[in-house]
Amino acid sequence: MKFGTKAIHAGVSPDPTTGAIMTPIYQTSTYVQESPGKHKGYEYSRTHNPTRTALQNALAALENGKHGICYASGLAATDAVLKLYRPGDEIIATNDIYGGSYRIMKRIFEPLGLVFHFVDMSEINHIKEVISEKTKMIWIETPTNPLLKIIDIEEITALCREKKIASVVDNTFASPYLQNPLDMGADIVMHSVTKYLGGHSDTVMGALITNDDTLAANLAFIQNASGAVPGPQDCFLVLRGIKTLHIRMQRHCENAMIVASWLEKNPKVNKVYYPGLPSNPGHALASRQMRGFGGMLSFELKGDVYEEAVRTMESLRVFSLGESLGGVESLCTHPASMTHASIPKEERIKVGLKDTLIRLSVGIEDAEDLIADLEQAIG
Repeated sequence: MKFGTKAIHAGVSPDPTTGAIMTPIYQTSTYVQESPGKHKGYEYSRTHNPTRTALQNALAALENGKHGICYASGLAATDAVLKLYRPGDEIIATNDIYGGSYRIMKRIFEPLGLVFHFVDMSEINHIKEVISEKTKMIWIETPTNPLLKIIDIEEITALCREKKIASVVDNTFASPYLQNPLDMGADIVMHSVTKYLGGHSDTVMGALITNDDTLAANLAFIQNASGAVPGPQDCFLVLRGIKTLHIRMQRHCENAMIVASWLEKNPKVNKVYYPGLPSNPGHALASRQMRGFGGMLSFELKGDVYEEAVRTMESLRVFSLGESLGGVESLCTHPASMTHASIPKEERIKVGLKDTLIRLSVGIEDAEDLIADLEQAIG
């Protein structure tokens, strides 16, 4: 199937009882058994739920994977991956990373004995310099959050195979519409389903997709044993959301390119971070690795004045100031105080994340209205 057809049909089928074309919301905690241990595949909804099963199958199909495992949030999915490792194991992660990922790695799992190295993955030698016999996994995020750096997935996963190291790709910013890391050699793909897959800012969820049967079994065990599972109502909302993923992402990409191009030409803007711009250092790689450039961008104003950045964000009317991204509505975020506040300032500064950086999740509104809003806010 082509992607648009897959988004609507793959992984789901009409309800066998009624013929309902939409997957029912199985709002139940338990299931009647004919005899002890004799059931229809469902015992208890922490372990399995038919609505969740349909969503997991659909997400696996979108990523060209065999197994999909859903969790209560993107961080619950990250937590499940990190629980695969033991004290003394070393993990290499990109240094321009979502603040929540950094926080769970440094403040939850590092005290439990895991060792983390955060490196600039734009050059593979930076990774090779810190690989040791204790390295068990490399965590890739591309495009990165919030500086939209592009990391070469195929190059790093090839290194992982050579060294017998697991590779995980956070594909949240791109979505399966723009890139499929499993096809490029990744062992696991992670999504904050909350974002583009859900697409309507009305649910919180995470997911892992893999082709590896053993990994899938271990992650499903953690899903059940730790219990961080999404409810059937949320699964239904995401099943509905992904049916329009392809047309939403197309509009997100179109609008983001228009907004980024306008910002780059604005005399009051110092720098724009968007891989779709030919001037962006990651443009050539993004052109090869992705099928589009996404709906996320960041920018800095000239003068690097914090108060001016705050005034600009407070002045926006169509863009709403808030956490998260990937919804149909445009959002503005201040990473230093919001999504990345858990990363110490000295670490943020090292990777180039200034306190004046403004991040935009460009929605699917009329692009002219988005430009007009930015124009009146920037002044």
